[in-house]
Amino acid sequence: MAKLTDLPNIGAHAAEQLSQVGIETPEDLLALGAEQAWLKMQTIDPGVCLLQLYALEGAVQGIPKKEIDPARKCELKEFMDANQPA
Repeated sequence: MAKLTDLPNIGAHAAEQLSQVGIETPEDLLALGAEQAWLKMQTIDPGVCLLQLYALEGAVQGIPKKEIDPARKCELKEFMDANQPA
């Protein structure tokens, strides 16, 4: 079975956080998507940042976060701004 750390951009710490919120496998992450996974991570780590959202998106796409399309990065930034804790 593949591990979360087999995905690009997902290290041991991110994998542990994902596991804590019920995302155990790459398939779980792909089914949920980067935005929803990031929101779940925010419940245990309110300081989770934009770079983590990019990392999750890259993992979903199977690419390094630096290769995410700039337009998609803008969408992710807008999503983060709209979903910051009050």
